[in-house]
Amino acid sequence: MNQPIFDQSVYVQRRRQLQSKLSNGLVLLLGNEDSSMNYKDNCYPFRQDSTFLYYIGIDLPGMAVIFDLDENKEILFGENASIDDIIWTGPQPQVQELAEQVGIATSDNLAQLANLLAAARQAQRPIHILPPYRPENKIKLAAWLNCSIEQLHQFVSEPLVRSVISQREIKSAQEIQEMDKACTISADMHLAAIQYARPGMKEYELAAEVEAIALANYGRLSYPTILTINGQTLHNHFHGNTMQEGHMVLVDAGAETTGHYAGDLTRTFPVSNKFTSRQHELYNVVLEALEHAIALLRPGIQYKEIHTQACIKLTEGLTAIGLMKGNAQEAVAAGAHTMFFQCGLGHMIGLDVHDMEDLGEPLVGYDDQLKKSKEFGWKSLRLGKALKTGFTLTVEPGIYIIPELIDRWKAEQKHTSFINYELLNDYRTFGGIRIEDNFVITDTGSKKLGKALPRKLEDIEALRKG
Repeated sequence: MNQPIFDQSVYVQRRRQLQSKLSNGLVLLLGNEDSSMNYKDNCYPFRQDSTFLYYIGIDLPGMAVIFDLDENKEILFGENASIDDIIWTGPQPQVQELAEQVGIATSDNLAQLANLLAAARQAQRPIHILPPYRPENKIKLAAWLNCSIEQLHQFVSEPLVRSVISQREIKSAQEIQEMDKACTISADMHLAAIQYARPGMKEYELAAEVEAIALANYGRLSYPTILTINGQTLHNHFHGNTMQEGHMVLVDAGAETTGHYAGDLTRTFPVSNKFTSRQHELYNVVLEALEHAIALLRPGIQYKEIHTQACIKLTEGLTAIGLMKGNAQEAVAAGAHTMFFQCGLGHMIGLDVHDMEDLGEPLVGYDDQLKKSKEFGWKSLRLGKALKTGFTLTVEPGIYIIPELIDRWKAEQKHTSFINYELLNDYRTFGGIRIEDNFVITDTGSKKLGKALPRKLEDIEALRKG
């Protein structure tokens, strides 16, 4: 994709805002390269770095940009396609043309970037980079900055990281439109899963129906699809099981638009036309926790508090069934609920499905007022800080019955005053349930992103019978 998805003025304003927050030196933003899969010319589908996309908007491999904060100058670096390249790729715009598309006056080749960085180092000018995550970019940076890969951390600039986060975490109206599109396509993926699933079908057959929806809408997957009868395994990408009567299918799948904004939805449904009585009970416990959490979404509230309240609601539901006992608030304070809910309630979402995770959860999901926990269950909460208008995020409570965790905690006699191990042992083959939707925080509360997708139990069953 050569044309940026937003108007040139959007990228110019974003860069101007970023540079106004930094004092001196050079800012280097690297785009991604093609990455070989199993030999040089067989590459993974290209995915541009999200921060590069945010500020530059060019969706092509092998690019980099320098912001010279002292001289108020921007330079786009890349290599013009040779005739040998064009034979395989077709005509490509010149680097200078790409620069002009996004309001950058100057361009040069990558050899000159290496020279510029060497001169900056010799002059002891600060060079600001973001944490590199691609091996090929680490190798390039180490060569350009004349250091080992292990020494790159000394160039990672916390002021730059914080400035990028403060911009990217607040989504513009244009971005929200793009995310709404991603979530609508994602909803259609889940409708296909709920409607196509049949006893005797392989998980991979259903996954094919789901993933085809993303491609048919000129998009692609925002992350590898989770589609499994073993929903107790949080990130289960195996698709080889046969779905049978009595099973539930957990589908966690999302689409990425051509502009690379992500959707991330989850639904859990029965392979039969109806949930069993146990599935019915636990499904509604998760649904009540979800609806309670959604009702709390608003600017100013810490997401950790919403997570805590959702955990209390889950615990109350599990206590009513008999799987837990005692006071729900005390159980959550003790961490007993993490027998059933081991992960976090949600995360930021945007150009990345876990938005800006490459910049580090301690700064993306937390702040100077709230530090990330190291406790089991709580440490998996990716977002904890106070919400702001324009945040986009997921809400995804769940119940996961993990036999190995039951056996370990029971042997340790852990949380026996809150967990009914005798009854829980009868549920050890139950699996897992997750329900997830995406939201934007508004001035007064929140708004769900994307088209309506049923989440009430009776509506799911109605789709199964249809």
